[in-house]
Amino acid sequence: WVYFITEKPIFSLDIHPDGTKFATGGQGSDSGRVVVWNIAPIINEKVERDKSVPKVLCQMDNHLACVNSVRWSINGQCLASGGDDKTVMIWKRAKGSGGVFGSGGFTKSVENWRCVTTLRGHAGDILDMAWSPQDRWLSSCSVDNTVIIWDVFALPSIVAILKGHTGLVKGVAWDPVGKFIASQSDDRSIKVWKTTDWTCQTTITEPFQECGGTTHILRLSWSPDGQYLVSAHAMNGGGPTAQIIEREGWKCDKDFVGHRKAVTCVRFHNSIMMRTAPKTNKSQQYCCLAVGSRDHSLSIWMTALQRPLLVIHEIFQDSILDLSWSSDGYILMACSGDGTVACLQFTDDELGTPLSEEDKNALYQRMYGKSVNDMNMQSEKDMIIENAELLDNIVCEKQKQPTFITELDSRVQEEKGPQCVTSKENSIT
Repeated sequence: WVYFITEKPIFSLDIHPDGTKFATGGQGSDSGRVVVWNIAPIINEKVERDKSVPKVLCQMDNHLACVNSVRWSINGQCLASGGDDKTVMIWKRAKGSGGVFGSGGFTKSVENWRCVTTLRGHAGDILDMAWSPQDRWLSSCSVDNTVIIWDVFALPSIVAILKGHTGLVKGVAWDPVGKFIASQSDDRSIKVWKTTDWTCQTTITEPFQECGGTTHILRLSWSPDGQYLVSAHAMNGGGPTAQIIEREGWKCDKDFVGHRKAVTCVRFHNSIMMRTAPKTNKSQQYCCLAVGSRDHSLSIWMTALQRPLLVIHEIFQDSILDLSWSSDGYILMACSGDGTVACLQFTDDELGTPLSEEDKNALYQRMYGKSVNDMNMQSEKDMIIENAELLDNIVCEKQKQPTFITELDSRVQEEKGPQCVTSKENSIT
């Protein structure tokens, strides 16, 4: 019924942090459209049949052209939407109900979301956005080859305009510990920018040399422990991959393989997951990643496994354009150019349980010398500085905690079928 209401491609979606609603962005009848949906009728068939339960909570047709990205703030109080009208709109919920005038007359909304700020700064279509940890900044990227960093505490002020890409910038992602922001472009590169002075830390090009501009977006993602950045469209040996970039040294010797066409979007689960290993009964810590592709297929990877947890072929009739995990981690939603949304529900037996905030802070403390609470207090000029000795000790810490990516060993090479990772020298498909 999402399709029957929109009847247009859905370019973006994002689940609200409280898990009760999600937003979609796309093309309306004569304008860009943002819709806030009730998630209860999607995950509960009995609720879906209850006509007294609304499916649409609010519809906003303020954008003058197609909406390419919608993103909830970390605290859930704001929704950002960006589109082909070169603007970013910031929405906040107001009291009472609202409505919108359209070709079908006045449509009443259950919730009242109002545009409180319109951000103008880009010279072209906006393709992706991301809120920084603790909602300090909002980033937006555009076909004007730039990334703009907006000051959330003083909107519509611009903190920085990141210039350096020579092609359309199609994706942005923040380092979860607040030191970097990454952008991926049609110029066959990823740039990692420092948040201390907004200069470019490194440019990564090697995995993308064979790539063509075949995707509408390139949504990349950082792992929740901050140690790995996974790209969208990359190539290895002529085949499409999602490139794994290691924080330490920005090494690119592993990637996720198996999709038949270009990877359009990847999205890490927000939490570091934990479970008891079936054979050893020892506690495992790992990250969970969803990968969407132009081949209409969706794959889920857990770094504790050598193969994907699952692959769903032909889940859509068109490219997958966006992915979003619920905050509790047991719901994954995907949207497509065919105008539909898919919702996957998992159990803790399948995905594991999220690491507690206390344990997550302890992990950050060991890796970076600061906990999340310390990061919350840091100012723009007092960003986290990674201690060289701490980075050297990461290897020691990984001996205590399972590594994110397991190196290929003789046992893995004896297995048959698609593998979770490859190395450049020893590609396994």
